[in-house]
Amino acid sequence: MTLPSARHALPEFTERTASGQRTTDPYAKLLQERIVFLASPLDETSANDVTAQLLYLEHLAPERDVSLYVNSPGGSFHALSALYDTLRFVSCDVETVCLGRAEGAAALLLAAGTPGKRFVLPGARLVLRQPSLPQPVAGRADDLAVHAAELERVRSRVEEILVRHTGRSAARVRADIERDLVLDARAAVEYGLADGIVPDRRGTRATPSGAR
Repeated sequence: MTLPSARHALPEFTERTASGQRTTDPYAKLLQERIVFLASPLDETSANDVTAQLLYLEHLAPERDVSLYVNSPGGSFHALSALYDTLRFVSCDVETVCLGRAEGAAALLLAAGTPGKRFVLPGARLVLRQPSLPQPVAGRADDLAVHAAELERVRSRVEEILVRHTGRSAARVRADIERDLVLDARAAVEYGLADGIVPDRRGTRATPSGAR
């Protein structure tokens, strides 16, 4: 089980309004712009936070795009699964943007964005890897067999997601995740994890030619 990540204190700033003053934080300001930011390991806490924000923004304006910015080392597949299903559940398009890194489960989340609206910044680093148990397991032989079967099921699901969203063959994906596959921004686009490289936020508003 992946332990929830510790929260840190967010910086706050005060704005003058017509009625006085209002204290807010950067994440609240991003939410007003329909931007959701995954900037931590992917665990139950962060997945619930992002899921709640996506559902809230869909409720506010189901016809307007939501942008999901990702800078994460990855984490729990089950947390990814909840977010992945949410991306496919909401009616609005979800633009995904990687700044920094998207490793393991986070790379799959980036690839699951709306086709033509998946982007990476020039310095982004993506890593594809096979799932592993979060901690050593011990027990009877039949218990270990259960863990092994579950790990194999999760790996098959990871391969299915990559095949669906990159267009690569199942055999190619299976071979690629045997060892960590590290991709820079250009290689991520060539692999099919993203549709284009953008130097700034304005560049995400237009779909690059040749997008999947």
